[in-house]
Amino acid sequence: MGARRALRAVWRLLRAVLHGLHGMAIVLLCFPRLDRQGRRERVRWWSQGMLRALGLRLAVQGQFKPGAKMIVANHVSWLDIMVVHAVCPEARFVAKAEVRHWPLLGRLVGAAETLYIERQRKRDAMRVVHHSAEALQAGDTIAVFAEGTTGPAPDGGLLPFHANLLQAAVATGAALQPVALRYADRRDAVSPAALWLGETTLAQTLWRLAAADGLVARLQVLPARASRHADRRALAATLRSDIEGALAALDAAHNRS
Repeated sequence: MGARRALRAVWRLLRAVLHGLHGMAIVLLCFPRLDRQGRRERVRWWSQGMLRALGLRLAVQGQFKPGAKMIVANHVSWLDIMVVHAVCPEARFVAKAEVRHWPLLGRLVGAAETLYIERQRKRDAMRVVHHSAEALQAGDTIAVFAEGTTGPAPDGGLLPFHANLLQAAVATGAALQPVALRYADRRDAVSPAALWLGETTLAQTLWRLAAADGLVARLQVLPARASRHADRRALAATLRSDIEGALAALDAAHNRS
C-alpha cells in the first residue's frame, strides 16, 4: 500500500471514530428527549454519515414497502445494518447478542431498537419470534439476516437461509421484503474489503474498508412477497432465490461497466 493511500485510510478512520463518538453523544443526550420518529431520523443521518466517513458510496435500487414488514437480507459485513438504516431507519434488526458488547457500535446498534438473539440457546429463537411477531402486529419493520452469519464464499455465494425467524411474518401475515446487499470496488464486483469471514476482527475490517478504492455499497430492494398461510421453509427458499438472482444481476452489471 502506498503512503498516500495509507494516509487516506488513516484520515477516514479518524473521521469514522469522531462520527461514532458524535453518534454516542446523540444517543446519550438527545434520544431521551426525542420521539420515535426523531430517533429514527438521527439513525438515518448517523448511518449515512458513517458510510461517507469510511469512503463508501451508497447506491440504492427499489423502494421499501410502507408499514409492517419483515426485511430479509443476505449478510456480508457488520456494515450491513448501517447500509439498511441509511435507507430504512425504522428497521429493527435481529442481531446476535455479542453485538451488545462491541465497543461503541454495540451501544449505537442497540439504540435502534435491535432485538438480540442468543444463538447458543436453541429456545431463544422462539422468544425472538414471539417479540418479532408483536412488533410486526404493532406496525414495525423487522429485519433479519436469513443466512444467520456472514457467508464464507469469497465469490459472494449465499449460505442456506434459515426459516425459523420467518415464522413471525407467517403468524402475523406481514409482508416479506427481500433485500440484496453487495459491496463492489473499482476492480471487483465482490469487493474483498467488505467481506467479514472467519477470524477477521472488527479492527481489520475497518482498516480494509478505509483503505479500499472506490467502494460502493449496493442495496437492491426487491418486490415484497406475501406470507399468510405460507410454509416458512418454502418462503426461505423463494427469498434466497430472489436475492441470489439480484446479486447475479448486480455482478453482471458491474462487470459490463
